[in-house]
Amino acid sequence: MAVHQKLQVFVTLHIYFHDLILAQPDLLFSDCGLNGNYTQNSAYHNNLNTLLSSLSSNMNNYGFYNASIGRNADLVSVIVLCRGDVELQECRTCVNNAAPKIVRSCPVEKEAFGGYDECMLQYSGRPIIGTTTNDPLLYMWDSGNASKPQEFNRELKKLVETLRGQAVNGDPFRKYASGSATDPNDQTIYALVQCTPDLSPQDCSDCLTNAYGAMATCPCNGNRGSRQIGPRCNFRYQSYRFFKHVASESPPQGELRCSLILTFV
Repeated sequence: MAVHQKLQVFVTLHIYFHDLILAQPDLLFSDCGLNGNYTQNSAYHNNLNTLLSSLSSNMNNYGFYNASIGRNADLVSVIVLCRGDVELQECRTCVNNAAPKIVRSCPVEKEAFGGYDECMLQYSGRPIIGTTTNDPLLYMWDSGNASKPQEFNRELKKLVETLRGQAVNGDPFRKYASGSATDPNDQTIYALVQCTPDLSPQDCSDCLTNAYGAMATCPCNGNRGSRQIGPRCNFRYQSYRFFKHVASESPPQGELRCSLILTFV
């Protein structure tokens, strides 16, 4: 009887958590890498589960975390970044929702990237800590076009360059900036830029410059709203305000919790 009751509780909990995952909204964006696959219950799979199960609790107060576990073919690296204006609890909820969805989207791939408006997550069988690679770079855009694309893009470029300068001069805890400008038709352009805070100012600047430069070949060029999303940096602009004000603050010393490396021999 006791065994039956334990089994019933286990099945009930399993169904509950399975339904909870399915109830979460679909990912806003996702991409499965081409750098190899893993098998269920392998060392890589176990290492991946270990990292993903503790992401939200290990993030610092500014919504960033990266870590690595294992070695050689069993190495798993992960990086998480929440949007700079998102509160910590909202950030943790976003990451908790995204992690199982990304695994479901890429059930055997060693590399995957995905997220929502408020957060993004990437894991890989290759090292992430200490690298600046911003692949994959994903594009999303609105259907509406600017009435004067050249003038619009000129004002947008000025705004993005200003925000880039603010973001790269941020501190080790947050490299983020948001703001607005007015286009030739007196319409407001809202934009934000962000890098992972472990990037150097130069690496952050290069990352944002390359991401913005890639827009020239994107179908989104000339649209009134678009975003370029990569695991190391991203930017977004819209014709409406989509971000919250972030008060400037001086983080306490020792607050950054960005890297964890676990190696099993």
